[in-house]
Amino acid sequence: MTAFTRSEAKTWAQKQIQDFYVCPISATTADGTIDAGGLRENTEMLLDIGINGLVVGGFVAEAWNLTYAEWLRYHEVIAEVAAGRTDLWTIILDPCAKTAVEKLNFVENLGFSGAELINPIIQLRADDEIYDYFKYVTDRSDAAICLYRTPVSGKVMGLDLMKRLVDLETVVCVKQSNINRAETLMLRRELRDDFIVSDPFEYFYLQDLRAGGQVLWAELSYILYGKKRHLLKEYSTLARQGKWEEAYPLWEALRPAWELYEEEFLNSIARTGTYASAVGTMKAWCGALGYNAGRMMPPVRDLSLEHKERLIKQIKTTGVI
Repeated sequence: MTAFTRSEAKTWAQKQIQDFYVCPISATTADGTIDAGGLRENTEMLLDIGINGLVVGGFVAEAWNLTYAEWLRYHEVIAEVAAGRTDLWTIILDPCAKTAVEKLNFVENLGFSGAELINPIIQLRADDEIYDYFKYVTDRSDAAICLYRTPVSGKVMGLDLMKRLVDLETVVCVKQSNINRAETLMLRRELRDDFIVSDPFEYFYLQDLRAGGQVLWAELSYILYGKKRHLLKEYSTLARQGKWEEAYPLWEALRPAWELYEEEFLNSIARTGTYASAVGTMKAWCGALGYNAGRMMPPVRDLSLEHKERLIKQIKTTGVI
């Protein structure tokens, strides 16, 4: 059962969803399957660094490459470790609405609040078709829904469709991943006031707190900043107090780490239209920070040793490890 009724979902989200909802990598074994022990240790480490919520099971977690049974067990392990200590969300990438409902009902019974839900990657492209997909899913689950607005889906949902979707009772937020700051501000201006628009790029977060933002949703910077993570938390606190001039130097001190993250991960996704080749760099970065990472799940290739060694040298120059 969720902590809110359907009619309370948006109000609950406004109060609950704040600051650092992170999407971690998956720990994998030498043969490229989920490492349950490593996953447990990673989850404990994430809880220890003061996250506001976990958003698991998406592209960064390689969850598109799991069997249905593996996907279910993966979420069971995380729920067992978290045990109510943080807000839990999943990410659902299935084009089949019935499968999405099954997964939502499963994680809701584990204590998850909701799911980030992508518009179908295959077949459904017209606005009415996409709306009907979300309507079907939300009619059959009480879990909260975060829309995943991304070119990786094959269609970036437009304003007219977004205006229809945000009126669905349990749709509470959107991850605006189209890498276009103007669109973030446009959506926040044009959509209803009780709906959360997240710009999931830490580069903009200080500015975003001044422009109605409230959460870095399902992203990695709070994990990757390691020893400099406190600067992100401190500038966010100062910004909420209106101390913008004090916050700015702390934000600026994080730019070297951000620029490396941007080049190794975000720009790779922008160039290729896929996460597959970019996740290896994030696994290497997380491994350097002490998380269990492991190899990429087959058939995706691992990061080359040369690239990994070069990346770790660059990470060290940023001071996050």
